Amino acid sequence: MVKYISFFFLLFLSCSDVNKSNSVVIVQDTSIPPNIILFVADDHGTDALGSYGNPIIKTPNLDKLASNGVRFTNAYCTSASCAASRSVILSGLYGHATGSYGHVHDYHHFSTYNEVKSLSNRLSEAGYVTARIGKYHVAPESVYKFDEVLKANPRNTVEMANVSSGILNSDKPFFLYFCTDDPHRGQPFSPEPWDTPNSFGNKAQGYDDVNQVIYAPDDVLVPEFLPDTKQTREEIAQYYQSVSRIDQGFGKLMSHLKSSGKMDNTIIFYISDNGMAFPGAKTTVYEPGIKLPCIIKDPKSSKKGIVNQSRISWVDLAPTILDMADVDYDTKDFHGKSFKGILHQEEASEWQTIYASHTFHEITMYYPMRVIIDGDYKLIWNIAYPLDYPFASDLWAASTWQAIYRNDEKYFGKRTVADYMQRPEFELYNVSKDPSETNNLTHQNEYKAILESLKLKLKTFQINTKDPWLIMWDHDTSLQGSGVNL
Repeated sequence: MVKYISFFFLLFLSCSDVNKSNSVVIVQDTSIPPNIILFVADDHGTDALGSYGNPIIKTPNLDKLASNGVRFTNAYCTSASCAASRSVILSGLYGHATGSYGHVHDYHHFSTYNEVKSLSNRLSEAGYVTARIGKYHVAPESVYKFDEVLKANPRNTVEMANVSSGILNSDKPFFLYFCTDDPHRGQPFSPEPWDTPNSFGNKAQGYDDVNQVIYAPDDVLVPEFLPDTKQTREEIAQYYQSVSRIDQGFGKLMSHLKSSGKMDNTIIFYISDNGMAFPGAKTTVYEPGIKLPCIIKDPKSSKKGIVNQSRISWVDLAPTILDMADVDYDTKDFHGKSFKGILHQEEASEWQTIYASHTFHEITMYYPMRVIIDGDYKLIWNIAYPLDYPFASDLWAASTWQAIYRNDEKYFGKRTVADYMQRPEFELYNVSKDPSETNNLTHQNEYKAILESLKLKLKTFQINTKDPWLIMWDHDTSLQGSGVNL
């Protein structure tokens, strides 16, 4: 439980001379629970932040957070899909174990099991006032319950910050879950004509109290996994503009926090749910899809500008936040573990292994993948490998993809279109030497021992997390439920 401790001492009564007035010293030791802000962007990769090495994009407020806190360079979501990723952030459990296989909304209708106890519910029970604003995208509400639901345009982060100012002035310690719609692609997903760049939520007339930051397509940086085409550059320029809007809203939120007088007792997290909304990133388990920004400022630490290379995962966030808030929990309740103890280290040798687990995005996109990254090596198991790799509806319609598809181009970035559409069962990469993940080592004899070792670790992970897709190794029916065995 959150500990509120106040001790008052009356000490040092001067009595050497009874005629002298008494001297009283009051010493107060107060332990106040920290406030917590978890700021989650929508489809923001490490490619579009100044503090992560992009010299073009303007993100001064987030860069300032990095200079005053800790910037992780090996932080990963477990599934590059909005709803599935957010369920992991708030539960500390892999989606395959909670029923959170894919999207929540509309006909997709995936939902977390009722018995799961989320981060927000735990903090509320511990005496925090919990509030959320913006994108929710998890279900059911009883599992992911917040005391207050704030309303604002999720594309206008300045407006969101202004609406959130009340919770920052709460008399109780607060947990603010601040989730933007930026820089997710905007409607319409299928533009006319086809080569019109997606807006990424940008509007010609702009948004109230937001200064538009416009980028020239010729100036943007094209990641190597994407084709360097006119269409790609135009869409990245729109994406950058949306990210700069996030940054302004974050800056406004920090201004309100400073005005509340609680800056020195508020832990701030900035993360994204998955990588940029371009083919080759979002919905994939390649590095651009799951390797994400993670910036944390702990006001109790005097260390600033730390770059932490330890591998952490979104499944670790819930226990870490509870640990930093001094809220008791059973470590067996989570698949992840707290990284509070290594937060301000540059690298922790024991934090080199992470797992990812993707099953669906949209309900029509069944393509389960399980991943282990251990040291230099990454193994992807494409469980449904005989199927063509499925496209999210917005990524299929993207002019970036359509320019390749309509012109029957051979390559999409550094991969052939054929390799992108048809995956092998296993993909093994040395991510230190081959960060673009284009040299599959699976069939090279010298890597056979590494391949078998990673397969075994992946199976053990699936057993420990009760992954129903474990049966696909040998079609063992033990995890199929009682109906199969009757």
